[in-house]
Amino acid sequence: MNHVSSPNEPYPSVDDLAQATTTHTQGSFRIASRKLPILKSGPIDAMSARLGIPVPEMIFGDNLLSVTHVPTGWSIAFTAEAALDRVDKTGEHMLRVAYAGEWSSSREKTSAGISEVVRPYDWSYSTTYRGTETTTEENSLSASPTLPPLPLELLRRRDPILFADEVVLYESELDDNGISVVTAKVRVMPERLLLLCRLFMRLDNVLVRVRDTRVYVDFAAELVLREYTAMEDRFDNVKRALYMSGLAPDAVTVAMRDANQVAHLLPVVDHVLEGVSLGSGSA
Repeated sequence: MNHVSSPNEPYPSVDDLAQATTTHTQGSFRIASRKLPILKSGPIDAMSARLGIPVPEMIFGDNLLSVTHVPTGWSIAFTAEAALDRVDKTGEHMLRVAYAGEWSSSREKTSAGISEVVRPYDWSYSTTYRGTETTTEENSLSASPTLPPLPLELLRRRDPILFADEVVLYESELDDNGISVVTAKVRVMPERLLLLCRLFMRLDNVLVRVRDTRVYVDFAAELVLREYTAMEDRFDNVKRALYMSGLAPDAVTVAMRDANQVAHLLPVVDHVLEGVSLGSGSA
């Protein structure tokens, strides 16, 4: 008889998580990725209770993408729960649209473990997450006017890809009014790696928002850069720009659903560059 999984089955064991994790070591750095199915109802309810907000319909709570500097133990990791914990829970940054209250109320009532009292929160799940950094006494990401920019020319080179992966952290269709999705992907070349964690939020007829966190590692220099760029614009402005680029109406509709086709059209509203040098003798 085939085993039918229960929605309340426990979290995967440590062994399960280890078996589902793929690692690649390059120089002094270890890159790890893990992809597992959507959480079942038990873990979802527990996560909602910990966060204090309902979670999106599709939550990949066991997925992971991380980069670790093995000699020092410094690392940066990207996970769903940590990303959702950076969603505004006060309502201060909640989108003000006609159906926001009704949508939020209906989500509250259908999420177990949450009080029936409607709590304001950013129901678009627009996180400001930049990764979870594990620091050491000597090493942590920080801003500095002497930091070099990301070497875009080097990243455009057709270097061999030694390891690559992409994981979804969470996704919501915003009650069929758009999409909010957070993904993380990495590609490792012989001399460097680039990791991109991206929030893409499109609220139909209201707003398009992209928030990118890029982590760049130079293996020889043992230098890590983290660049956070937040971009957004009104839905109509983005649609108009796509039309002006010469796209046909059907192609515009498709493009509005693709972060890669709209990100460069959005004005930058926030930008932060940080770095840490992890080489021997560096502070």
